[in-house]
Amino acid sequence: MNMIVLAIFPVMMAFCAAYDLLTMRIPNWLSAVLIVGFIVAAILAGFPLEMIGMHFVAFAIALAVCFLLFIPGWIGGGDAKFAASTVLWMGMGFAVPYLLYAAIAGGIFTALILAFRKYLNATQLPKWEWLQKLHDPKVGVPYGIALAIAALIVFPHTNIFTALIVS
Repeated sequence: MNMIVLAIFPVMMAFCAAYDLLTMRIPNWLSAVLIVGFIVAAILAGFPLEMIGMHFVAFAIALAVCFLLFIPGWIGGGDAKFAASTVLWMGMGFAVPYLLYAAIAGGIFTALILAFRKYLNATQLPKWEWLQKLHDPKVGVPYGIALAIAALIVFPHTNIFTALIVS
């Protein structure tokens, strides 16, 4: 059972990244699945209520910071909620490394998208709607991909991962 619950996180990261790439949005229900999945995983991992509470404090701080980044349009609302829901799984101890990896992955990914837009002509691309949208300089960057990559790098080091593997 623990392995099934443990798989929720990486599967959701892959799904959210793909969803963001194909639609340029991350709907609220994906973040909700991550939140519910965390609660189930934390209970199965045997986390005490205080520890679960601290994970939610990390979530609340991340949500507040991300919405401050959303206000000037630096990140999308879906990205803000997705990042905060991911921090919930990371907890206080791994939130900062996660966000640092996300910033690095996001910078690299954004540079690749900008190069893609500059050096490839849209007429040379397949007429897939998502690819045409990705090439459009008026459209943002699907930052959920960077958030998911960072999460997958950090997740194996988290307390919840360790607790679920051991129990």
